[in-house]
Amino acid sequence: QVQLVESGGGLVQAGGSLRLSCAASGRTFSSYAMGWFRQAPGKEREFVATITWRGGRTFYADSVKGRFTISRDNAKNTVYLQMNSLKPEDTAVYYCAARGGTYYYTVPKDYNYWGQGTQVTVAS
Repeated sequence: QVQLVESGGGLVQAGGSLRLSCAASGRTFSSYAMGWFRQAPGKEREFVATITWRGGRTFYADSVKGRFTISRDNAKNTVYLQMNSLKPEDTAVYYCAARGGTYYYTVPKDYNYWGQGTQVTVAS
């Protein structure tokens, strides 16, 4: 069982930066692939970024590639999402998710555990 708690959201001007954190409970965090997703009002939850269990591989949605960076610190049971050059269209609730496995995963239904989400609002 894994519990996930996101933090770091807030209000930022377009072009600004935020770093989201997702703290995980449980001793087996290092064996989980992690992902970030987001959901804007009236829209479906969409994939943002994912990282393999050891952090060796990452994958990004085209809409955030080159602006967002996912990373993890297994010693701290934490995964991060550094978001730079933010745009108003990045406004959404951001969720982290976890699942067992050695690969990375981009579909919400592939994940077993979810956090409660943190709001990111980018003002134009």
